Amino acid sequence: MSSVHKIINDPVYGFITIDHPLILKIISHPWYQRLRNINQMAFAHLVYPGAVHSRLHHSLGAYHLMRFALYELKSKNIDITAEEELGAKIAILLHDIGHGPFSHALESELIKDVQHEEISILLMQKMNEQFEGQLTTAIEIFTNKHPKRFLHQLVSGQLDVDRMDYLNRDSFFTGVAEGVIGYDRILKMLTVKDGELMVEEKAIYSIEKFLVSRRLMYWQVYLHKTVLASERMLVKIIQRAKELFTQGKEINGATDEVNFFLKDFQSKSSIEQHLDKFCRLDDHDVMATIKNWCKHSDKILAMLCRSLVERKLLKVKLQAEPFDENFVKEKQNEAMATLGIEEEDAEYFVFTGEASNTTYNLEDERINILFKDGTIKDISQVDNALIQHNLSGTTKKYYICYLKTT
Repeated sequence: MSSVHKIINDPVYGFITIDHPLILKIISHPWYQRLRNINQMAFAHLVYPGAVHSRLHHSLGAYHLMRFALYELKSKNIDITAEEELGAKIAILLHDIGHGPFSHALESELIKDVQHEEISILLMQKMNEQFEGQLTTAIEIFTNKHPKRFLHQLVSGQLDVDRMDYLNRDSFFTGVAEGVIGYDRILKMLTVKDGELMVEEKAIYSIEKFLVSRRLMYWQVYLHKTVLASERMLVKIIQRAKELFTQGKEINGATDEVNFFLKDFQSKSSIEQHLDKFCRLDDHDVMATIKNWCKHSDKILAMLCRSLVERKLLKVKLQAEPFDENFVKEKQNEAMATLGIEEEDAEYFVFTGEASNTTYNLEDERINILFKDGTIKDISQVDNALIQHNLSGTTKKYYICYLKTT
């Protein structure tokens, strides 16, 4: 292997080392470089102005933490070959490559019924052809088909480096201190027993802090009322555009790629044929389209677009129970009177939904603690643990978005 040693200066971790020529080639690939133009946190910058970091920042950070995790495991004599190490690093580097514009906000709207993980796998398979099979181990790890399951758990699990980076990075760029986690201590305490990833007993409190930080970041940042309103408005804009198109009205996006996924993309099964088009699509295409539509002849579409561009967002109320139908109707009537619109159009400005957040899901994969005497316990079973059953359930809140009329 020819020696390669590049460094990237990262505001969160300092220097990130690129230590293999194949990793450098992957980072240089246009499909990977596209992640520069996809915001990691969609519209969170409307609340936290510093939250403008990209998916590329995050994937490089997760790669850095993967290097750290593998180094620690190898220092504990856990058998990881050079090929597996490279595969795990590539798997985490490419784990988000299938994200479309505005990531989760538009995931099932612009490209119907296709999850970003499915597109990530398709892109990795295509890149594997281009790199003559050198990504095979990475794909096996990513899809959990590799015999060493702990490698997949590092990429996608309750304690994966993906979560560790986004909590750390998102708290850094938003300035929300509650999200800061002791990632370095957790990584140093990782170990493997019976092929499963677990954590040494000394890291119990760091794990609890990690789980609580995640819960706080969800309600304070990811599901913040302003973030919720702007992302739902983005969805309503795409829905309105598609509705106008089906009615035969003229509707054009700012780029050919937006037009294709708005009008011509039909089925989930055909996404494989259109990966090139997908990889030319990013946040800029969508925002340029929305700015153009501010002057659209359709009153509803133009109003939604202007409101989003000018940050004149819908109001949001959150509560523990579903909203009373009479209250929703009252808000719809107010919107109809204020905007002079029909009842069927009022649902673009007044609508309900639900948001949920799980601190620690016992149904999902578990975080196992390895004690000095060799016993293994789930984090929620540990004596005096903060994460007890009352925190392991899902917290659900109902929301209503409605027009500000005063």
